[in-house]
Amino acid sequence: MKKIIILMLMVGVWLNAAPMKNYRAVPLKQATLLKSGKEKMYCSVCGMTLPMFYRTNHAADHDHIHDQYCSITCMIVDMVVNGKDMSNFKVVDNTTLKFIPSKDAYFVVGSKKPGTMSMVSKYAFGTLSAAQDFQQQNGGKIMRFGPLVEMVKKAQAKEIAATKKRQAKAIKKGAMMYKKICKPTDKQFATTAEAKTFLRSSKICGNIRGKKLQAIGMYLVQRKH
Repeated sequence: MKKIIILMLMVGVWLNAAPMKNYRAVPLKQATLLKSGKEKMYCSVCGMTLPMFYRTNHAADHDHIHDQYCSITCMIVDMVVNGKDMSNFKVVDNTTLKFIPSKDAYFVVGSKKPGTMSMVSKYAFGTLSAAQDFQQQNGGKIMRFGPLVEMVKKAQAKEIAATKKRQAKAIKKGAMMYKKICKPTDKQFATTAEAKTFLRSSKICGNIRGKKLQAIGMYLVQRKH
């Protein structure tokens, strides 16, 4: 199935032990990865590394597969654009860092904390009091899952269009880095997650991580042979 790949390169380095510069990131040992297989570290749509954006992670089932996403934006892309029939929606509770049913969560929308794949941030909490505490410190409004999904669907076209403007620059940088530091490969990839998994295992570009890995992975998906 043809994927619409969306990308927003984020600032911040993911370190296992050092303090996180990226608010959304958690150390790998604190992240729950619900996907299976070699690509379980990466968002099923945009390919971004899940622990780096863990506080905004979502998950859902389709066709007996459990997918995990960096954001509700990517999950809605998989649902609406890629036409997947989803169920068993889950989201990371920012208090416990565990997945909880999305229908039980309270979302603080539009706080001053950074968004993932969107200019509007969305953080989930397992209790109303926890959401209110976060809201008091960071602003935003509290929403439940159903209305939030409808809001994201309405904003989807605008957000994809804005992201595509940044995507061309990312792919161009990825192409330049690939030609400069990588051994050539003719292998073709359907998703950025697949490309990143190959790059990490084959090391044809060395031990790259972070923004370099994301940009080169994006380029390999989009390039024409």
